[in-house]
Amino acid sequence: MPRLAAALRGLTVTAAAVALTTAAVPEATGTVPKASTAVRGAAETAPPEFVALRDVDPTIRQKIRYFTPHTFMGVPVTGYRQPMCILTRDAARALHRAQLSFLRRGYTLKVYDCYRPQRAVNHFVDWAKDLKDQRMKGEFYPRIDKSTLFRDGYIAEKSGHSRGSTVDLTLVRLPGPPTRPYIPGEPLRKCYAPKAQRFPDNSLDMGTGFDCFDTLAHTLDPRVQGRQRANRLLLKQGLENAGFRNYDKEWWHYTFTPETFSDTYFDFPVWRRALSGGH
Repeated sequence: MPRLAAALRGLTVTAAAVALTTAAVPEATGTVPKASTAVRGAAETAPPEFVALRDVDPTIRQKIRYFTPHTFMGVPVTGYRQPMCILTRDAARALHRAQLSFLRRGYTLKVYDCYRPQRAVNHFVDWAKDLKDQRMKGEFYPRIDKSTLFRDGYIAEKSGHSRGSTVDLTLVRLPGPPTRPYIPGEPLRKCYAPKAQRFPDNSLDMGTGFDCFDTLAHTLDPRVQGRQRANRLLLKQGLENAGFRNYDKEWWHYTFTPETFSDTYFDFPVWRRALSGGH
């Protein structure tokens, strides 16, 4: 019955949604290929099934990268009005369960991105079409030709994040000092370089940084061994035990299943005011 209820909720088109009906669509870099869509309006308010992760578990750390200029585009992403994680209630509760297990082992989860509005995905698409803008290539896609981002699945016109049950995250060993902010214009560092040479991050060494457009970011890439592989598996096993599934081309990308909205893509902005009772 819970699966049936979730499926029925996912088929409900609200005024805040962009509805997409398609069979099992693969995801790449948090995105899905273009399919037939019907725009049914873009409200500024989320359905009541969405919550702020901080209200469910304030211990999970949040570093919402798309609110900052430290992105593969080099600018903050459209639609991120506050640096906060929004998820469906089911996904947030499952993440809380995973966090409890990690805390007992001396780690904490840290999220980079959660719900992502369609307007943010549109921003990605527009950027990918502008082949002259390569300001962040040296960090996020050093070995990838920008003209191949669509073909290789790094950028697409829909994202599973827009359904509200997908999260990009990592693990930090407690106590975990804070990570310094990115300074626009500072020298770029390859996302797959040794940890000491990458942009500093207080997370465990996963072999690449977040949003690294490279095959080394594939969760089980055979070139990633030793402690880096063990760290990826630690994250993977802990999240799978809580009901999440990993997208195998990104070690940081997980989706809680069954999804509350399995085929509905939303476009309300990321900020407290979008939520029921938000201020």
